[in-house]
Amino acid sequence: MSNWGCDVRMIFMGTPQFAIPTLKALVDAGEDILAVVSQPDRPAGRGQKVVLPPIKQYALSKGLTVHQPLKMKDPAFLRYFEGLKPDLAVVVAFGRILPPEVLKVPKLGCVNVHASLLPKYRGAAPIQWAVIQGETETGVTTMYMDEGMDTGPILLQERTTIEPTETAGQLADRLSIMGAQLLTQTLEVLRKGDLKPRPQDPALATYAPLLKKEHGKIRWELEAKQIYNFIRGTDPWPGAYTFYKDQHWRIYKARVVDERESALGGEPGQAGRIMKVEKQEALVSTGRGILALLELQVPNSRRMTFQEYLAGHPVEEGVILE
Repeated sequence: MSNWGCDVRMIFMGTPQFAIPTLKALVDAGEDILAVVSQPDRPAGRGQKVVLPPIKQYALSKGLTVHQPLKMKDPAFLRYFEGLKPDLAVVVAFGRILPPEVLKVPKLGCVNVHASLLPKYRGAAPIQWAVIQGETETGVTTMYMDEGMDTGPILLQERTTIEPTETAGQLADRLSIMGAQLLTQTLEVLRKGDLKPRPQDPALATYAPLLKKEHGKIRWELEAKQIYNFIRGTDPWPGAYTFYKDQHWRIYKARVVDERESALGGEPGQAGRIMKVEKQEALVSTGRGILALLELQVPNSRRMTFQEYLAGHPVEEGVILE
């Protein structure tokens, strides 16, 4: 790789909170950021009020120009993008696959920060799926982008341990900082010409598809440990939920109770049965093992401990959570 030199004209492409630390690192370093590209403003919440993407809010606060194309192949956007004459595009959680018409514009290419140790967990939700799958390690990767979904050659990687109680949201906060630092390191070595990209091994690839709201429903036939990881991995989005009778329970916190399974018993086909209600938790049967529910939220209420919930809502033993 040839020496880049110091004066690199950049486009930044990103959308959620996760992308802000990387953009901040570029701003703080005095990089020449020509514009920021993010997804369009969208309605959110009960009132469906239009909300600006977090990266747009940050970019405007720093006086940066923001562009929000509805379609990446829109001729007007492509003319705008080409007219900026960028040397490099830095892409962090943008949320769309870049078409060849965009990828070919920056003469030094497009560098992506991805929140996994590629080729594992390619796709839109690598952090959530790493936690859901019970991984104990993950990390961040910088890579050159190509036309595939997170298939480009790897530049640098950094690893980190996933803590046993860590949620996807907590892990995302850590990885966003790591990603910003790794992007800074990547630009340093690319400028020196000291970095040789290495191809990914497609045989090792795994995938992390986008999670939707309906994907948060708890499957009680799974093992207790799997459900525990699922609750962590879907926090804060899409949120793990179940139904007690006709009431929607959003489950925030649980613990695996391995040692109590034989003592409490259980019948085949009874996964999801509330086996015992105690002062601070409800013990629920699963496909294998017992899960204790510790924190939950019901509609039109705040998040609360199970003990707080019991103060105003009796819970019956024997009921099967749907």
